[in-house]
Amino acid sequence: MKQLILALCVWMLGAVAALAQDRVWIQVEAQPSLREAENALRNYANVLPDVAGFQLNARWYGIALGPYERADAERRLARLRVQGVIPTDSYLAEPARFIRQFWPIGANDLDPARGVITVENAPTPAVETATETAEAPAPEPVIADETPRQARAAENALSRDEKRLLQTALAAEGFYNSTIDGLFGRGTRASMSAWQAANGLEETGVLTTRQRAALIQSYNSILDGLGLVQTTDIEAGISMKMPMAQVALKEYEPPFAHYEATGSEGISMSLISQEGTRARFQGLFNVLQTLDVVPTQGPRELGRNVFTITGIDATRHTTIEVRYEEGVMKGFMLVWPPNDERRLRRVLQEMRTSFQALPGALDPAIAVPDETQSIDLLAGLEIRQPQLEATGFFIDAAGTVLTAAETLGSCERISLGDGVDADVAFTDAELGLAMLRPRQAIAPIDFATFQSAVPRLRGEVAAAGFSYGGDLGAPTLTLGTIADLRGLEGEDTMKRLELLAEPGDSGGPVFDLGGAVLGLLRPAPEAAGQILPQNVRFALDTDTIRDRLAAEGVAIREVSVPARMDPVEIAALADDITVLVQCW
Repeated sequence: MKQLILALCVWMLGAVAALAQDRVWIQVEAQPSLREAENALRNYANVLPDVAGFQLNARWYGIALGPYERADAERRLARLRVQGVIPTDSYLAEPARFIRQFWPIGANDLDPARGVITVENAPTPAVETATETAEAPAPEPVIADETPRQARAAENALSRDEKRLLQTALAAEGFYNSTIDGLFGRGTRASMSAWQAANGLEETGVLTTRQRAALIQSYNSILDGLGLVQTTDIEAGISMKMPMAQVALKEYEPPFAHYEATGSEGISMSLISQEGTRARFQGLFNVLQTLDVVPTQGPRELGRNVFTITGIDATRHTTIEVRYEEGVMKGFMLVWPPNDERRLRRVLQEMRTSFQALPGALDPAIAVPDETQSIDLLAGLEIRQPQLEATGFFIDAAGTVLTAAETLGSCERISLGDGVDADVAFTDAELGLAMLRPRQAIAPIDFATFQSAVPRLRGEVAAAGFSYGGDLGAPTLTLGTIADLRGLEGEDTMKRLELLAEPGDSGGPVFDLGGAVLGLLRPAPEAAGQILPQNVRFALDTDTIRDRLAAEGVAIREVSVPARMDPVEIAALADDITVLVQCW
């Protein structure tokens, strides 16, 4: 008999031990004092069931959810992380981690005999359970409502950050449009009343605990399916919230860490990380705007230590934000589907507030060069190519540019040099002349001086232009001669030249050998039924240009005495006053 009793005791102890091993908790937070832990517990208890507090050691106090079976705990942990209800660094904890329970008062959830929370014995229906079929969404926790007095007392216990979160949620729902300051004044009370009215509730202007939970749940539900979690990319030295249910790391191609789309929504992004000077930071601002993935329409802002680029079209909404600090530039590029502004604003808010620049930057040697390298690609991203490239030249210190009217075509956007946008001041289709003004202040090194004296027939000239677009980075100088002081039909607005020029030279200046401008190079002539010799080109002459600009109230700088310069000096002058014109 004694042996039977002993065997039963051993069996019972083994059963209790096995039960304890199946029990796990979700630890969400640890606080260094009992008071701080109790404050945190009350906040979690407002929106979550099954909250408990345990002493961890002599100094720390933990907040946990449970206990659950391990499979249920793993799925509940993942869901609460995605919803943003608990910190992303929450984890599963064994009961042995806890010393004693201090909250709820009098509870002893560490007793192995208590068992785990399941669908059958859960105090609320908020805990998810395993299923062989598609998971059904967990019902909302049942939280007893309160009287206005109780609601205000519960509200007074909220921290300033929690009050700011409520204002932010009200703003996102369209009920609040004032400062997010955590101070509940008349504007906040009015927005709470409006929210209550819209949801068929009594308009008290004070949200109950249940109403606050519903508002925050609605605010966070917009992020469902994105898997927005804090992600650390050690190579890039960046940690931030990223939609990891929609993207996955593809490759490193400095200065980018590319995360390609894996979900059905077409979301993709890249982290940006590189060392460099402030000049390189400004250069990155210009270069990123040339990427095909960045639409041309949208605001751009370059500050001393931060720049933002927004590109919007019918297929995508691209946002780029980069900061410069102590020789390192870091940021991100997010490509989002169109017509989803509300969700995009929320995601960008989460990304900005969670962004952390860690030590280090992407090592340029991390990407191994291969045969796919191309000048039309920037670190694996296709660079947008202009529809047309031509030449223009500065005519004043404000950066006003003359070019050929034909070079503008049907441009949606016109840029000068390193990407400065320009507007068309006027075009004269009959003369083939156009004038451009930069949208932002630029200061050219020099600008054109026009020759008012009649040039010598058969005299030498030099045309400056971007013969090969922007590939060479500087204008090419092409030598030729004046074949006639008029056009083929006797037009006195033109000079006929013997000059071999490329299409990209059109709109550029034609110099005499003293560096004064004799005219503007016109595009190659098209004569009906005729093919003219390759070296036949025309220039709109100085007198015609001066008169047309005078009609616009624009004066030019002129000289009347021919001079002579070394061709090398003319090339240097051309480099100062000639500018690449790109039509997008």
